[in-house]
Amino acid sequence: MNSAIRIGVNQPKEGIMSANATDPGHGDNPAAWTTVITLMIATAVGTLAIWLNNNAALLWFAGALTVAGLVAGVVMVRLGYGKNGSKLKSKH
Repeated sequence: MNSAIRIGVNQPKEGIMSANATDPGHGDNPAAWTTVITLMIATAVGTLAIWLNNNAALLWFAGALTVAGLVAGVVMVRLGYGKNGSKLKSKH
């Protein structure tokens, strides 16, 4: 079997340097960054809450921050700050 052919990997068409046309994106937009940063902070706060002898108030705050981060991401995408959004200057 030819080692250059891998099952399940999209191969670019002949003459095309990369497969960017079919690339689903890698979060290079404000909505994705906001969501990821918020979720990372929520994870850190939740970890701290458990480390501090199961601080329930801080753990609930981490859960609320997780939900808020997810909602913020969805809202930002709908406002045009997601992939190929209308508010973005650069179209990736």
